[in-house]
Formats: sequence, structure tokens, C-alpha cells
Amino acid sequence: MECTVSWTGASGARSAMGFLAETGSGHTLVMDGAADAAKPEHGGQNLAPRPLELLLAGAGGCTAYDVVLILKRGRHDVRGCSVKLVADRAEVDPKVFTRINLHFTVSGRALPAAAVERAIALSHDKYCSASIMLGKTAQITTSFEVLEA
Repeated sequence: MECTVSWTGASGARSAMGFLAETGSGHTLVMDGAADAAKPEHGGQNLAPRPLELLLAGAGGCTAYDVVLILKRGRHDVRGCSVKLVADRAEVDPKVFTRINLHFTVSGRALPAAAVERAIALSHDKYCSASIMLGKTAQITTSFEVLEA
């Protein structure tokens, strides 16, 4: 797996702290810093997600992927899955994530809560590389709700 991240500010772009990531799979995404009027040289233009927001989003995508796949493999009629991640960071550098809660909302037809709970646990304990990695610095908790679709 590889990714190349390039600073866009070097080419005279508007954002002083904008970056373009090109992934090994051929996709691109933009990152930017927060606009900071007090320290404009430290901030961006608030035109794109922050790098740590993308890290959190990646963990959410990784675990949601697992949950859907596990439920489908169990022949459950899953119709939707979203996960809301809420994270706290350390007060001092490095400002790592210290706590992350993942709240899943899973919808389907006659979807047993026990199957959803098992899928989340399997992702959390065994399959989701991103959340397992983040779990090295953060206390990760999960919660869920099941909706009939």
C-alpha cells in the first residue's frame, strides 16, 4: 500500500496548508488546515477535511465495511449501515486520539441485535486494522442501534 502527499501551497495555491494525496489505487483527495486569522502561516483555508478527520473517517469506513460484510455473509438482510465516530484528543503534543466512540446505526429486515453486536465485536477485535491500530493510543467504545427497514 502506498500514498503520495504533496503540499499544494508550494505552487502558489490559495491554501497555505493544503495537501493533495494520491493513493496507490489511483484516487486523489484534498486535505487542508483550519483557517487561523491569528496565525495565517499555520492555517489553511478550511477548504477540505483535516488529516486527522480523514484518519477517523478511515477507521469508520473500515469498521462499517466489516460489519456489512459479516452480516451479509451471515445471510442477514442488511439494508443500511452508518457509524458516527466521536473522538477526544490529548491536550498536549502529540495530540493523539485518547477516546473514540463508534455508534453504529444498522438497518435491515428482521435483523437480530445479537448478529449486529457480534459483527461489531468481530470488526473491533479481529478485522478492522484501522480501529485496532488507533486502539493502541485510544480507548475505543462501541454502541449500536438496529432499525427495521
